[in-house]
Amino acid sequence: MLSDQQTQNGFERKSFPDFYEDWLAEQDRHLQQLLKAANEPPSPSNEDCLRPLVDRVLLHYDHYYHHKSFHSRRNVYQMFSPSWTSSAEDSLLWVGGWRPSMAFLLLYSRSGSQLDARLDDLLRGVRTRDLGDLSPEQLARLDALKVRTVAREREICERVATAQETAVAPSVAELVHELTEGEVEEGVGDARMEEAMRAKREGLEAALAEADGLRMDALRGIVGELGPLQAVHFFIAAAEMHLRVHEWGKRKDGRGD
Repeated sequence: MLSDQQTQNGFERKSFPDFYEDWLAEQDRHLQQLLKAANEPPSPSNEDCLRPLVDRVLLHYDHYYHHKSFHSRRNVYQMFSPSWTSSAEDSLLWVGGWRPSMAFLLLYSRSGSQLDARLDDLLRGVRTRDLGDLSPEQLARLDALKVRTVAREREICERVATAQETAVAPSVAELVHELTEGEVEEGVGDARMEEAMRAKREGLEAALAEADGLRMDALRGIVGELGPLQAVHFFIAAAEMHLRVHEWGKRKDGRGD
């Protein structure tokens, strides 16, 4: 965990788009390490060596949200309409990021595909130790975590709706009319608009902070229920989806499709 001073000293020197590109490059490097680890023969001794890698990947996500929190306090609006993502990624955004419950859908999808691929081994009693080898107890705890996550998503959606409603508050509507009619000087109008939008900004900042906290809670909660090799496979699925959608979306935007 970074201190506030470390956060400010390290983050204020780099724009968020630049940080995001560096973060993606590091995610790709982690993906290569995860793929290599997943191809090692599964065994209890090998799994013990995977925990530091899993911890590094989890810390990488935590670093992202620390950086994002710092920059959202400067300009929260850009987090809801980011310039550093593709239009395809934008279509998947929920409160400035990925929807936490999607992590469970991704987990269950990869679990199902690995179960199908290794079903014969599992029927013979061979432990595959991947996501196809989730125990009934693990599935029950993961399902309970998903239910709690979805409930918190609904609460955050209500907070965002409340914050959005402040944009049509009478004070904002009246000021817009005065600016349009030239009844207020531009500099004075800007100051008044900033004050009129303060409640909206603060509401969005609070909702984004809670949403990002829920995203990290979902990741930590899922990884906490998985064995080391299972966590490796989960992070592979997450990185592949994020990186491939980003790359495909950028190519599509570049072609003007």
